[in-house]
Amino acid sequence: MKEKFKKIAENLVDSMTLEEAASQIRYDSPAIERLGIPAYNWWGEGLHGLARAGTATVFPQAIALAAMFDKDTLNKIADVIATEARAKYNESTKLGDRDLYKNITMWSPNVNIFRDARWGRGQETYGEDPFLTSELGVAFIKGLQGDGEYMKAAGCAKHYAVHSGPEATRHGFDAKVSKKDIEETYTPAFEAAIKEADVAGVMGAYNRVNSEPACASKALIVERLRKRYGFDGYLVSDFLALMDFHLHHKVTANEVESAAMALKASCDVNAGFVYRSIMKAFEQGLVTEEEIRNAAKKAYEIRAALGMFSDDCEYDSLGLMDIDTDESDSLSYKASVNSVVMLKNDGILPLNKDEIKTIGVIGPTATSVDVLNGNYNGTSSRYVTNLEGVRDAVGEGTRVLYSEGCHLFEDKVQNLALNDDRLSEAEMVARASDVVILSVGLDSTIEGEEGDTGNAFAAGDKVSLFLPDSQRRLIERVLSVGTPVILVSNTGSAMDYTLEDERCNAILQCWYSGQRGGKALADILFGAASPSAKLPVTFYKDGTQPPMEDYSMKGRTYRYYKDRPLYPFGYGLTYTDFEYSDLSIDGNTVSIKVKNTGNFEADEIVEVYIDKEPAEKLANGLNNIPDNYLNPNNQPYVSLCGFDRVSLKPGEEKVVDITIPEKSFYTVFENGSRAILKGEYTVFIGGQQPDDRSKELTGKSCLSVKFNK
Repeated sequence: MKEKFKKIAENLVDSMTLEEAASQIRYDSPAIERLGIPAYNWWGEGLHGLARAGTATVFPQAIALAAMFDKDTLNKIADVIATEARAKYNESTKLGDRDLYKNITMWSPNVNIFRDARWGRGQETYGEDPFLTSELGVAFIKGLQGDGEYMKAAGCAKHYAVHSGPEATRHGFDAKVSKKDIEETYTPAFEAAIKEADVAGVMGAYNRVNSEPACASKALIVERLRKRYGFDGYLVSDFLALMDFHLHHKVTANEVESAAMALKASCDVNAGFVYRSIMKAFEQGLVTEEEIRNAAKKAYEIRAALGMFSDDCEYDSLGLMDIDTDESDSLSYKASVNSVVMLKNDGILPLNKDEIKTIGVIGPTATSVDVLNGNYNGTSSRYVTNLEGVRDAVGEGTRVLYSEGCHLFEDKVQNLALNDDRLSEAEMVARASDVVILSVGLDSTIEGEEGDTGNAFAAGDKVSLFLPDSQRRLIERVLSVGTPVILVSNTGSAMDYTLEDERCNAILQCWYSGQRGGKALADILFGAASPSAKLPVTFYKDGTQPPMEDYSMKGRTYRYYKDRPLYPFGYGLTYTDFEYSDLSIDGNTVSIKVKNTGNFEADEIVEVYIDKEPAEKLANGLNNIPDNYLNPNNQPYVSLCGFDRVSLKPGEEKVVDITIPEKSFYTVFENGSRAILKGEYTVFIGGQQPDDRSKELTGKSCLSVKFNK
């Protein structure tokens, strides 16, 4: 933090009474009229667009943005979010509206690892890989905070640090996790956010980690976050998380003790109400005046860096006309197109609309706005649903028929007959059509956050990787007709589409696809754009994952999963072919020539993976290294270490240079320490990862090169 902002904060807080300073470490900080300080509510959301603050640009959900494998576009999206947040804040404060969500402290991004496909909030993340999550998190934070004299909006990396369900028990759950997994998987994105993006804030999680509440963990916060990473920003609790200390974790006796425990661990801002008891903690000798004032100063450094106490902030002129613009809409559309993953195509796509007389659009997500929004969303003025996208794309000579087919989730309707009351209509439409666009999926009432969802069975987590039974019956009924079927999936997570893969002609994973999701879908269906995205998560077969409560990485994500996945991490098809050649290395930089050998202009995502062979060789070759230091059976298969998106016209070729960061060569030992071992490393490069399933699905292999360290 710049010294001038520290000085502003110090002067302001030193001018306050202790009671006033204590009031400023609440998320709903009241005004201090005698000092001319207005009220400020810290709670702002900007996960994939300014959220919960009225009209704003709605981009595809975070997991969809991850599928783009595109740091530059994500950076631009975050800049739009900051612009709209700042504009809304400026306009709202002019009217005296200082309520929550209308501010410039965004509690985004979510850089947790999507380790279990059932986790309802996994849609908020950038997927299962710590390198991808780190790179995208840094890009997002930099875009959000800007590079001006003042911060445009303050980013906040959440939820620190070992947090990914179960949602139903998160308030009392104790995540037992090894030192290796903490270091190798659960914290790299937070370290990158601090060291590479200078993130303003970090939010603690609800659960305990190895018996310590995450929002007051000595190991995670004091030793790692503050001392080792050198984090100088503000730490905020998740909403009501400090209440869990005494109500669920049972590590304190009451609210006063919980307030003291959090403050002593340097939790600077309380999202919730426990810090309303901070003066009682002071009176009981549980906290000091210095600790209270230090927390207030940390909070005020952020407010000063945002220009709240200055009259020369370069963002003060932003206003209503900077929200929901044509430019931001175009960027949202681009993200929607570039986030669609084509999982299967037997050659039916792209459709030739001049040859199709009747298209059947069937399914409960075809007209849904909820599947465009995802969760933590704003409200767009420009929604295009899947059905609308198809209708708008076809010419006058093509008839579009529609049937809802079934309800999204049958348990919302008690009478089974009512659940299936549209099946016969769906069959009628399928029989009358030349091709069926079968639009299925979930929404945030089925997968989402505990407390925000209508899913009574798993509090936001999925009970399985299958679609709800009502939709599975619909799929079976439509497929039984024999009309070609293109399955369109709007979900925020991996699904088991084994049956659908066997019997559908094509499958498009569209995620929660943003305000122009329907137009993006139609443009891909009819060949106006080529799908280019890759999976940021593994698609498993149901029943092959460990228990959700098990936080060990064994058997999880592509790096440790030993079975054959349905669709691998990094996988995705296009309408063209790419040829890789002329692989070379110079230091840590790999160069590769990529040529579009097909007939469609398209983007290719070049992926680079590293196999840390020295760790296995060293562990297997030396008898004096115990398993509790270096276990050869507990090493990643391969790890993503670089990626780039390149646009190529038919016949065009480009040389792509990707530098592998030094951190990718680290081996993490069982005790949590890390080092770069001397020896030979194999690096693979291609449009996929180098696993057998990817080769089977694409018919392609990666090129490889050796590195010596």
